[in-house]
Amino acid sequence: MRSSRTAALGIAGAVSLGLLAACSSAGGATSASSTSAAPQKVTITVAGLLPGAKQDAVDALNTRVKEFEAKYPNITVQPQEYQWLATTFAAQLAGGTLPTVFEIPVTDGKTLIQNGQLADIDAQVKQLPYANDFNQAVVSNAKGDDGKFYAVPAKSFYSVALHYNRTLFTKAGLDPDKPPTTWDEVRKDAKIIHDKTGVAGYGMMALDNAGGWQLVAAANSRGGTVQTTDGKGKYTATLNDPAVKAHLEWLKALRWEDNSVFPDVTLGWAEINQAFAGGQLAMYTSGSDIYTALVQNQGLTKDWGYGLTAIPTENGGGALGGGTLAAVKVQATAAEKDAAVKWIDFWYLSKLLDQDQAVADAKAQSASGQAVGTPVLPIFSKDQYTKSLGWIKDYVNVPLENMKGYTDVMFTQKLVGEPSHATQDTYALLFPVVQAVLTDKNADIDKLLANANTQGQALLDRS
Repeated sequence: MRSSRTAALGIAGAVSLGLLAACSSAGGATSASSTSAAPQKVTITVAGLLPGAKQDAVDALNTRVKEFEAKYPNITVQPQEYQWLATTFAAQLAGGTLPTVFEIPVTDGKTLIQNGQLADIDAQVKQLPYANDFNQAVVSNAKGDDGKFYAVPAKSFYSVALHYNRTLFTKAGLDPDKPPTTWDEVRKDAKIIHDKTGVAGYGMMALDNAGGWQLVAAANSRGGTVQTTDGKGKYTATLNDPAVKAHLEWLKALRWEDNSVFPDVTLGWAEINQAFAGGQLAMYTSGSDIYTALVQNQGLTKDWGYGLTAIPTENGGGALGGGTLAAVKVQATAAEKDAAVKWIDFWYLSKLLDQDQAVADAKAQSASGQAVGTPVLPIFSKDQYTKSLGWIKDYVNVPLENMKGYTDVMFTQKLVGEPSHATQDTYALLFPVVQAVLTDKNADIDKLLANANTQGQALLDRS
């Protein structure tokens, strides 16, 4: 649920990173072979950077496009600005205005496949040497019930984490090397930061589905869930779970007792990144990979003062996981599908498996001042991920020393998948509740959640 999105592991309930890290003997060459007898001239459009990306990021992408076109002279690649948004994606899909290669949240994969809205790219993907090496935990939603590939695990598999401004921590007299580890500590530090600096100590996404996404992430971290299943196909909405209420009460206290939360309820995924980069808030939760977007779109530098730590957990809770699939529009011709999978291989995956491609990509990104080495969860295996980082160690430019609160636990923390049914609709029911709590001191949380849960159950009964 993000820019590409934004995004989920699509696993109902908790998964361990042991599962994420298991499998893959991948390595070596990764170029996709065409299914066409002879290459023909073809042009494809591809999801490029987020709207508003800095010129340095555009330059890095263009460098890679030129390298791709040199490798495949018959293919012309035209990048387009792209941001997955729940409010616009359906219209783009129906209107046929998506690029040839586009990105979707993992949780949307199964539904789009079942609806016949993604191209069958099974023949092309299965010619990739690593087609059988994807972690099963991340590839299941890319396949249909027929076992065929209709999408490919791509970039940004992540877990939700806590991002913080180390400079503001220091100004408030807090130790930036000791970020909060509990929600009570987050509240305490947020108030101190606001009282000492005048800057909001905490920010909460509340615009569109992003607000619901982060409320669910917080509930998961507190040991709650918004959906259960009996394992036999029956799903029950639990939007009124005590953990959901607990976090809303927590937000209410920050807003109306402490005055330490950013009061604007028009912060979505992109907006909260901008506010954070602008020094308007000190802490917020989002995917652990956000640093890349902060550099790409907000121009953050290594010495800005960025910090990353694990989301607080309690009562057996875990970190919500997510990720992105790359898909091909269903109208694509055979030649376009061949070209599209070659691009997916080159742009998203070869740098994870092939040393030459890894170095080429890191070199291009580094030369353009883009983030190299942002912590992400492995699409293949932990061993392969570690190996690929070794290949590019000379180009890593992210402040890893300020991310230890996350990197020290990223392979051992408990992960929780997003709700597997009516995912985006569930988020849509919850963000108005977040907005109500932040704008109305007398908001009746029990009533708001009861109403949302009734609507949520109706959605599940229809799905």
